Amino acid sequence: MHIGEILQAKASTEVITIKPDAGVRELLALLAEHNIGAVIVSGDGTSLDGIVSERDVVRHLHSDGTVINNDVGSIMTGDVETCAPDDDLDGVMQTMTERRFRHIPVCSEGTLVGIISIGDVVKHKIGQLTFERDQLDSYVHQT
Repeated sequence: MHIGEILQAKASTEVITIKPDAGVRELLALLAEHNIGAVIVSGDGTSLDGIVSERDVVRHLHSDGTVINNDVGSIMTGDVETCAPDDDLDGVMQTMTERRFRHIPVCSEGTLVGIISIGDVVKHKIGQLTFERDQLDSYVHQT
């Protein structure tokens, strides 16, 4: 199974982005409006400048109570692990688990094409296991 197949199965292929100079308040509004946990930071909507998540906001809020007045560029993660549409799902899952990522951008030839969340991965794995269980059940019960 490849990451591209998971992207195709998502309800929406839209990738929510925010500019690095946008305010943290704007970021929070985007997270709430779209009911998501992370946003890609991009100056032009297709390149990847960074990623910023709820965790980033909370971590900075803990050390700096005025983080709400900062811009996104000051709290984003700039060194972003990415994957490609043709990457194997199991390898990406391992990376997400080991590095404790809940979101990973998907890029093709340097262009942002999607984002995968741990929820997307779990949903796919549950569907795959259910299918396999049903196939085995059908095989065992056929006479």
